[in-house]
Amino acid sequence: MRAGNAVSSATPFCDRQSSAITPINTAERQRRALRRNRGLASALLIAAAAAAIATRLIPAPGFWLLLLRAGAEAALVGGLADWFAVTALFRHPLGLPIPHTAIIPRSKDRIGEGLGDFVERNFLAPEIIAEKLRALEPSRRLASWLAEPANARLAAEQIAAAFPYAIRSLGDPAVRDFAARSFGEQLKELDLAPILGRVIELLTASGQYDALFDRAVDGAFRLLTGNADRLYAMVEERSRWWIPQAINRRIAKSIIEGIESVLWELSQEGSEARLRFRQAVEDFARDLAASPERRRRFNEAKDRLLEHPEVQAWLGGVWDELRRIFLEDLAAPHSRTREAIDTALSSLGRTLSSDAQMQARLDATLEQVALGLVPWRGQIGGLIGEVVRSWDARTVSRRLELAIGSDLQYIRMNGTLVGACVGCALFLASYYLW
Repeated sequence: MRAGNAVSSATPFCDRQSSAITPINTAERQRRALRRNRGLASALLIAAAAAAIATRLIPAPGFWLLLLRAGAEAALVGGLADWFAVTALFRHPLGLPIPHTAIIPRSKDRIGEGLGDFVERNFLAPEIIAEKLRALEPSRRLASWLAEPANARLAAEQIAAAFPYAIRSLGDPAVRDFAARSFGEQLKELDLAPILGRVIELLTASGQYDALFDRAVDGAFRLLTGNADRLYAMVEERSRWWIPQAINRRIAKSIIEGIESVLWELSQEGSEARLRFRQAVEDFARDLAASPERRRRFNEAKDRLLEHPEVQAWLGGVWDELRRIFLEDLAAPHSRTREAIDTALSSLGRTLSSDAQMQARLDATLEQVALGLVPWRGQIGGLIGEVVRSWDARTVSRRLELAIGSDLQYIRMNGTLVGACVGCALFLASYYLW
């Protein structure tokens, strides 16, 4: 039994990976088998020739020598005939351009077309693909495999190991600019108005609205008191030169006190100003979802904002920051990304294992995808034929001989042995009957 065939039933998706037979080992094994069987067939043929010659050299042979000579001569004829037949498939025997030899090199184009047609009709037929997928039950197998913690961890490790290469490849400036532009284009095409309106509606309906509103009012209070001197300076800068400074400060103070009064009223639970503000927010949310004009103006403002160079630069910075965060996390011994992938795969395996309906749905989806490729089977068959046609005749002959030549050597062996038996039978029949 080949090494690697004894694979745990819990890891059906690792069978191919655990197998010790690689394409190189397979080719070498075929090459050794061809040499071995060819040597055996040639040895039988040489033995028959030696026996035929030796029995001719013995004077006055008796019954048993005549029997041996008849069998050896017939074995030599049968072995030579089958050697010629097998050799004629792949090359000209003895290098002589005998008609109807080197059949495979001369017919490689027809062989390629026939192979493509065979694969198309016998492997890519819709009913065959559907039946095979149903028998495999891929969703159930995948779920059972992922349900094992070790398997989920292995899959997560493999995915996480591939992430850094993919993320680093996205660090090229051209890719960065493309990502920023693409993200901006996606945001432009996305109609955010109804989404934002729905989010605001959910927020105002929840208990978090009042807490968030109070924080916003407190922040406005702190911002106002912290920038009072700046407001005084701004009023003085924009005032007429002939207005006294005391009046300018009184005007600024009145403005600040008025804003504080509004903010204080908004901070009071159940105040009229607060209720009006809440109503205005709810009306704005409904308009975003229902008013075409409001949605149009909102989207126009969004597009102008996204076209601003600083926003484009910010999107690029977000891209770089996300890349940095992912790379640092993946390099950490206890990566949260790796743990999240592991948890997600384990959860998927457990959930899918207990949900036969979802398994059936996934299997049906896979079947539809596979059957969706069936119209391409003609192109696949044509591709096989085209690949075979692109090979030179010697390559085709060598590859086919390597694949089936060792088995064809049994024809030579059988021809030699059967010829010996037939020769002996004919000799006995002539000796006793005639």
